[in-house]
Amino acid sequence: MHDHLIDQISHFIKLSEAEKEWISDRFVTRRYEKGDFFLREGQVCREAGFIEKGLVRYFVTKEDGEDLTVDFNKEQEFTCNYASFLDHSPSNTSIQCIEPTTILCISYDDLQQLYLHVEEGQKFGRLICEYLYVLAIKKVDTIYRQQPEQRYLQFLDRYPELVSRLPQYYISSYVGVKPPSLSRIRKRLAT
Repeated sequence: MHDHLIDQISHFIKLSEAEKEWISDRFVTRRYEKGDFFLREGQVCREAGFIEKGLVRYFVTKEDGEDLTVDFNKEQEFTCNYASFLDHSPSNTSIQCIEPTTILCISYDDLQQLYLHVEEGQKFGRLICEYLYVLAIKKVDTIYRQQPEQRYLQFLDRYPELVSRLPQYYISSYVGVKPPSLSRIRKRLAT
């Protein structure tokens, strides 16, 4: 059984032992090497994933070819381009593994069955959507209202354990500055 996955779902809803086993049977284990893609921009996201081990980054590619990092997911978190997954549209982001990563994956159809088969499945779907909505609104607010230094502090607050796992250029891209600017921000904060 996928214990960490079941524990995470159990934070949202109550599960019987039979439901835990049923859910575990629907998730397939996939392993990715550093640099592999869980999803490429332009593809339809056909699976939602739960990261057992590893780290991924979400990014968009500008017209000039520059990548802009928009988010990260780590162990014990779900990963997916939910808009693409839900309406079967091409993804506007890529999801790339930053280190060797193990992801438990469920297809769209199996997730719909989970909502029906598990007694509180519909509640789980609603709570996850509400959680993702709040995160998205906070991210948009951050982009429009905060200066890079504040975004960096927020990054440190949200992802303190990732500082040592991420290349600085991913962090600077996430904060919305070039690497030299991030170095200046870090120096100012250290004094």
